[in-house]
Amino acid sequence: MSHLDPEVAALLAMGEQVSDDDQRHLDSCPECAAEVASFARAVEAGRATRTGEELLTPPDRVWESIRTELHLPDAQAGDDETPVSSDVPSAATRHVARRRRVSRRPVFFVLVGAAVAAVAIIAGVWLSGGIVPRPELISEARLDGFPTWAGARGEAMLERVDGHDRVVVDLTASLPADGYREVWLLTSDATDLISLGVLDGDTGTFDVPADVDLSRFTVVDISQESVDGDPGHSGDSIARGTLAAP
Repeated sequence: MSHLDPEVAALLAMGEQVSDDDQRHLDSCPECAAEVASFARAVEAGRATRTGEELLTPPDRVWESIRTELHLPDAQAGDDETPVSSDVPSAATRHVARRRRVSRRPVFFVLVGAAVAAVAIIAGVWLSGGIVPRPELISEARLDGFPTWAGARGEAMLERVDGHDRVVVDLTASLPADGYREVWLLTSDATDLISLGVLDGDTGTFDVPADVDLSRFTVVDISQESVDGDPGHSGDSIARGTLAAP
């Protein structure tokens, strides 16, 4: 038993009209009905991300990035050309024309590849005004707890995003309600240190100042601090680890 073309399923999910034959097939095929329902949920999720403002048409590089992300084939030359037909077009010609009308819609192009993933990508592109760069993992560290903090452990990653470095930390420890936790970069001999900021909760992301020499500051330290007005390290380290290439 043949099933609906994915682009026809996408068209139905958008609430548009299709041929009577396609509609009858949908009414009698649970598998195609489930596919249309899945596409409809993806479309609804994509519409929910809109802010009410008119969306701009993304440049070609956006669609190229989406095509690469979803591993879709490159557009074939001549796709936008109008097929030559006789006065009474054949069924095959009508089918090709219908497919090309559908393919001109960016939403359909995305749904054919992977509905949910594509909606998320397009929403991110439209709302942020561009493709969000992926972080590059530079180094990572296992954070071992100090003896006074039994059971404390964690991990840290040094990432580079769009030319900027950041440290991402994740801490597991039983912590007191008072005071706060602070994240530091230390030299290997602990003779110099730089504060990256306060860790609010178990995880945090901290930008590394551009003038920090990361070949020297290779140790990540998380300390327990008191609200005493002293900006220096308290000397009470919860966990610490040395960054190394993965």
